[in-house]
Amino acid sequence: MASTTESSPDRDRRSHAGVTLPLTPDTVVAMSGGVDSSVAAQIVAHSGVRAAGLFMKNWDDDAAPGECPWEEDVADVLAVADTLDLAVNTIDLTREYWDRVFEEFLAEYRRGRTPNPDILCNREIKFRAFLDAARDLGARTIATGHYARTDCVDGRHRLLRGVDQGKDQTYFLYTLGQAQLAHTVFPIGHLPKSEVRAQARATGLPVAEKKDSTGICFIGERHFRTFLSGYLPASEGEIRTLDERVIGTHPGALYYTLGQRQGLAIGGVRGADEAPWFVASKDVARNILYVVQGHDHPALMSRALVADSLSWVAGTPPAQGTRCTARTRYRQPDQACTVADSAGGALVLEFDAPQRAVTPGQSVVLYVGDECLGGGVIARTTPV
Repeated sequence: MASTTESSPDRDRRSHAGVTLPLTPDTVVAMSGGVDSSVAAQIVAHSGVRAAGLFMKNWDDDAAPGECPWEEDVADVLAVADTLDLAVNTIDLTREYWDRVFEEFLAEYRRGRTPNPDILCNREIKFRAFLDAARDLGARTIATGHYARTDCVDGRHRLLRGVDQGKDQTYFLYTLGQAQLAHTVFPIGHLPKSEVRAQARATGLPVAEKKDSTGICFIGERHFRTFLSGYLPASEGEIRTLDERVIGTHPGALYYTLGQRQGLAIGGVRGADEAPWFVASKDVARNILYVVQGHDHPALMSRALVADSLSWVAGTPPAQGTRCTARTRYRQPDQACTVADSAGGALVLEFDAPQRAVTPGQSVVLYVGDECLGGGVIARTTPV
């Protein structure tokens, strides 16, 4: 049976940061209570290695107005661990999450940028704080339920797309380097989602039919703007066209992102047709939103970008002139591009075709075939 506290004569245990797990497990599995991490745990538990599970508590519901049902997730983790006869416990990383992820999330919005907290969470929590805790327990590796793969060629660890292209999560993992990949396995990266579900059913996992989580954990089911206003209150400002004509008002420029259509509430504008309006830019200092009509208006298009805060899986950037593909947001189809410059801590990327709504604060991630090279945080763009 799964246990979170008791010791037994046939299972040596020790504690670390409030965690009680088998002494020196080979692999510690990050268990979230979802079907993906549960099947990952099942694969590891049945592989013959000495395994243990660990649930990360990253958000404290009592500290903020967010809704993240972590207690339900813990119950699911325990039920899965019971089925697998896997020792499991919880590690509290709420302080690390607040300091390393949430504070940066808020700071980026204050700057008028749109951050990706999932990437920050992977970099700072799952593959830093969690990995450190697992290694302190003596584990050689951690395992997660991400749809990604790794291999090692000539001593270099590579990060590869998951086989299920519709679920591939390497976009969120591009900040992993050699030190992390050397100690990480992705047990379901070679499986399509349908097979993961089928394996969960066949194994009798109690979460086999659990709905996939969506969105950001610390926001939960709350309206995003409502949640954000609890931390970043804003005031009403003007919505203007590019020629500075005022055509409406908004509750706060920092709540919007480039290319956004919803939530503008722009009525009939004299002299304009009935085409929808989109956010083309925002001036957070003056609290002004600039909007245009037309999904592919030139003001929404970019032919190049500059990124900073770079992270390269191999430890070195791709050479100038490298032909590759890139994504500037998750689920975007790969876009052909060329590395124009990668020296001096900045990446200049030129696209073969204009790109829509490339957003500062989001990440650009580079690929050659199935291999994820790394990427960086978009700082600015070059218009068409």
